[in-house]
Amino acid sequence: MANDPEGLGDAEPRLLADIGATYARFCIERVRGRFERVAVLPCGDYSEFVPLVRAYLATVPDLSPRHGAFAIAYPIDGDWVRMTNRAWEFSIQAVQQALGLSTLLVVNNFTALAMALPGVGDDGRLQVGGGAPAPDGVIGLLGPGTGLGVSALIPANDRWVTLASEGGHASFAPLDERELRVLRHVWKTLPHVSAERLVSGPGMELVYEALREDHPEAEPALVTAEIVRRAQRGECPLCIETIDCFCAMLGTVAADLALTLGATGGIYVGGGIVPRLGDLFDRSGFRQRFEAKGRFSAYLSRIPTFVLTADNLAFQGVSTLLAEHVPNRDGGNPLLERIRNAREGLSPAERRVANVVLDSPRAVLNDAVGVIARRAEVSQPTVIRFCRSLGFEGLADFKLKLGSGLTGTVPLQRTQVRRQDATSDLCAKVLDNTVSSIVQFRDALNVETVERVIDLLRDAQRVELYAVGNSAMVALDAQHKLFRFRIPVVARTEAAVFSIAAEALGPKDVAVFISSSGQTPELLRAAEAARERGASVVAITSTQSPLARKADVCVAVDHDEDSSTFVAMISRVLHLLVIDMVAVGLAVRRMPAANVGRAVGADAPSPAAPGVWISHIG
Repeated sequence: MANDPEGLGDAEPRLLADIGATYARFCIERVRGRFERVAVLPCGDYSEFVPLVRAYLATVPDLSPRHGAFAIAYPIDGDWVRMTNRAWEFSIQAVQQALGLSTLLVVNNFTALAMALPGVGDDGRLQVGGGAPAPDGVIGLLGPGTGLGVSALIPANDRWVTLASEGGHASFAPLDERELRVLRHVWKTLPHVSAERLVSGPGMELVYEALREDHPEAEPALVTAEIVRRAQRGECPLCIETIDCFCAMLGTVAADLALTLGATGGIYVGGGIVPRLGDLFDRSGFRQRFEAKGRFSAYLSRIPTFVLTADNLAFQGVSTLLAEHVPNRDGGNPLLERIRNAREGLSPAERRVANVVLDSPRAVLNDAVGVIARRAEVSQPTVIRFCRSLGFEGLADFKLKLGSGLTGTVPLQRTQVRRQDATSDLCAKVLDNTVSSIVQFRDALNVETVERVIDLLRDAQRVELYAVGNSAMVALDAQHKLFRFRIPVVARTEAAVFSIAAEALGPKDVAVFISSSGQTPELLRAAEAARERGASVVAITSTQSPLARKADVCVAVDHDEDSSTFVAMISRVLHLLVIDMVAVGLAVRRMPAANVGRAVGADAPSPAAPGVWISHIG
């Protein structure tokens, strides 16, 4: 092929990027681990993020990547990215749409770097000191640059799980008189001194300033690059002392990280400073300080420390992460392959869950935990243990990753609607947020609580539901559904009558409270009054709310929603779904099978039922 000098064939191209504050590096990957068309673009030439990416894509017009993964120097938490050291902010979904990508994965740069560590060989790292890595040990990573990045890799069967961390902001602790002088100097202007304040590029300049108090002949201020240059050339004793102090403090931080993580797999040092120090770092007190931990010196002496020297490590990391989200070119699924490879290491019960997933992965996406457990003939906790054995937080996390591999797209996530959003983006965000929340609610739902609510309502002599404000419409919907069952229903939406109504309840009655916050005072007083009269109290609310603690049964709806800008939207939808589940459950238990569908669809009357009173609070 004329445009394929490396003979890569027609493999699907993927766009990878490592975005820093000063430079952005891009490449195309068509064969796993082989990075073509590498280019470095200065970020300062572009006022926004998308034009930067388009500038690179314009250099590869013969390729049209559909999937992309970017490592960026910013803690990724949701859809909105606001870079710390550059005036760029953007929506990940908006960038995906603007670039025409089917998949766009954006991760923190240290998360990407951590994912590359298992593939780093002796030619890509330089060991400092002794020790040997444990084959299945936790690996720690830190890197001084503009800041101090900290991350870790935790082994989970046949894969590694990254640990997101802001450990660079842990408080700095001096270990000798020199470091105490540095700390006192910085205290003059900063009330809190983190490790990042000193063990970083800007931090090296602060160390120089602090130590210069004992060197009046030295220049008043030097930038980091000049401090390193003069130290390497032996031109400046103060610069040499600054580097030595810097490396010793880095050794303390590295040792603290090793002890905190139990990082027997080794500690790796990356970032933009240490690899450039060369012999200065080798001769420094880094390793000596790393092992200087009193009773745990012997423990730390067995843990190796490495300086990363390999190229393209960020590309390696985002390539690995993207491979977990996008199916193989032949239609395979990386997660299913992982399950096959890990199956023999699972317990017999977990292996039965694995077999169910491998036999019908798409069905598992739609099945509740109880259904999966019955199909595998195991308990529900075993299903959760299976997910965690593979390195996932739980069933919801596992399903999202599984669905991503089956569909070839990144899982849905909650994204903030913003003032500048176009109508198309606004609609997409509202729909995606709602769908994602429903999936999470389904996976977290405790079916037993719904069963108990159905039983209570079925046997109740009288039922009242309390709700106001945005929750009132949920209660009105419940009133409509119960009326279709020929159940006497009344909806109370005025808080002033709640306590009076609750005081009229008796031991055979049920009071149901619908609330997003579960904190309204009138609601809490009515719940107390109902319990004092012997009525059963049901709450549809947040698990940790005061209302939930007053209820006999709580159907948990733990959706965090910012109601300061918008009215509660998703929580209302989830409350309506709870009412629908209860209504369908009542229909199934009260009617002949032939009539259930008609009653649920509200097309036909249903048999008489005990009286039900409904009042509402939000």
